[in-house]
Amino acid sequence: MNAPEKSDVEEIRRRFDGEVERFSSIETGQTSTMDAALVLDLVADSAARTNPSATGILDIGCGAGNFTLKMLRKIGGLDCTLVDLSAPMLERARERVSRETSGRVETIQDDIRTIALPEAAYDLCVAAAVLHHLREPAEWRTVFAAIFRSLRPKGTLWVADLVSHESPALQGVQWERYRQYLIGLGGEDYQRKVFRYVEREDTPRSLGFQFALLTAAGFDGPEVLHKNGVFAAYCATRP
Repeated sequence: MNAPEKSDVEEIRRRFDGEVERFSSIETGQTSTMDAALVLDLVADSAARTNPSATGILDIGCGAGNFTLKMLRKIGGLDCTLVDLSAPMLERARERVSRETSGRVETIQDDIRTIALPEAAYDLCVAAAVLHHLREPAEWRTVFAAIFRSLRPKGTLWVADLVSHESPALQGVQWERYRQYLIGLGGEDYQRKVFRYVEREDTPRSLGFQFALLTAAGFDGPEVLHKNGVFAAYCATRP
């Protein structure tokens, strides 16, 4: 049986337009993501220690703004650039972030594959649960190159996302663990719903695939912060 055709950008945008409330909990993150709350805290703590003098953050696929809000609790007064496909998500993120920072808040509704980012403008870039929507390797190369150019020297990229495994055996083990996690969270109907979304919308890639492209783009590192099942968090630095 052929795999289903993947959702296009407009279909993904429409779905997220209706998911604002589900993505608006800074305490739990997105619960369908394993260890979401832990990763929110871990990324914020690690980024703050790595770039304590940061003044600007770029949040790609910002959703309702949870990762930027966590960063503002560690480094106050950041200028914040929020990027997302969904206008309702951006509006919620703008409202929440504006209350927490004395810095500038800019929102950009655009596709990360085509967005024109300024050069050397940010100390931090966060990309949470967004890169798995990329399809072909060329798209990954384009996005990593754009992020690299947008960071200042010693600026850092922080990614938390769904990942795959090169080994079919490991892939099977980890996806079964995720299936059981979702069943425990919301039952078998919920598990099937999430898996349908993944099959239709997502193209996760392995950490090895991503790290090779990051290195080719010029990043130092990269380094794994956390991994549980089919989810991982990592960082990389512009020299």
